[in-house]
Amino acid sequence: MSDEPDGFRQDPIGTLRAWWADAERADKLVYGAIAAVTVLLVVGVAVGSIGIRYVAGLLVLVAMYALLTTGLNIQWGYAGLINFSVIAFWGIGAYTAMLVSSANSPLELGWHPAAAIPLAIVAGTVVAVFIGIPTLRLREDYLAIASLGLAEVVRLVLLNERQWTAGSQGISGIPVPLSWLPIGRRTVVLLIGAVLLLAVYLFVRRIHRSPWGRVQRTVRADEDLAEALGKDSYRLKMQAFVIGSVVMTLSGVLYVFYAQFLGPADLLPLETFYVWVALILGGTGSDKGALLGGAVIVLIREGTRFLSGTTAFDLLQTGLEVVGILTHINTASLRLFAVGVLIVLVIRYRPEGLLPPREELIWPDAKQRADASGARRAHGAAPGAVSEPVPETQPADEGEEK
Repeated sequence: MSDEPDGFRQDPIGTLRAWWADAERADKLVYGAIAAVTVLLVVGVAVGSIGIRYVAGLLVLVAMYALLTTGLNIQWGYAGLINFSVIAFWGIGAYTAMLVSSANSPLELGWHPAAAIPLAIVAGTVVAVFIGIPTLRLREDYLAIASLGLAEVVRLVLLNERQWTAGSQGISGIPVPLSWLPIGRRTVVLLIGAVLLLAVYLFVRRIHRSPWGRVQRTVRADEDLAEALGKDSYRLKMQAFVIGSVVMTLSGVLYVFYAQFLGPADLLPLETFYVWVALILGGTGSDKGALLGGAVIVLIREGTRFLSGTTAFDLLQTGLEVVGILTHINTASLRLFAVGVLIVLVIRYRPEGLLPPREELIWPDAKQRADASGARRAHGAAPGAVSEPVPETQPADEGEEK
């Protein structure tokens, strides 16, 4: 077990100072930007310029995209699997919840919404195994083509099988678990999203540092080497594909609790592109980077919806008109433009991502032992330092065999 939590409880300020001192300059800038955005949201809510309901909905979308990015990170960041069917597994989880719990579902089951989460996990697992058996033996480029086709097949099935999925009409209304709590529906969904995201992050963080995670990184770097060492790369890739797909289905369940409507038009291939962008921005293979990438994408897409009419936006448009660059700025195009600019900047100046996987690959107690060993060596090498003798120990029954 690591002693890091005990040290934090005993001296939280000292632990935070040591963590900040060990962080690199680029990481400090990222953490500073996160703190600045958080402060701006808090101040905006406090002065009344930003509605608390809007912030709650924004955080729900952050949790949803963070789950999608985390699932893709398990597949691509760990095992090197190119999956362009992210939106398909999102839709499987969302439709599973709607079909079994919504009062307007064509199946008319009317099950408790709490059953939607385990059923979505089962549905995601079954589909992932069914799809993974024939596709995971393919090369990376063929796997990408097959996964892209899967996303379109799932969308067309949901659109045309009207007797089961309500077709293009969509399904509306679904009860929310914990609705008996004396808080608003969005706050309840936000609480559910926070619990799901925390549980998934702790689980992923554990397996990332486990022997399974180290073998997955070996498979991603050199699959032939992993097989030469006796590892079943096909089984390992199947495990990563299934785990990542299950996490994606959970994000779909969270979305329908929030949006209260679902249709085939929601399964746009562009959403898969956004998830890939989020993973690249945050850092491929980084658990914290996956969370940050999801938050950045949501802030760009949703935070720019209300720029039109604000003082800063009007000043920007006026300045561009004066210099003759643009006469009108469309906020919808501005969102896509901002995503593209951000990708270019990150690839140019931070190709490993905003929060690359450095410390995440090292177990905390191993790092503490290495630091302690380095401190002892430095102390022993200091002028006038006297090292303590280390007593030799021998087995009691060694005898004359030595």
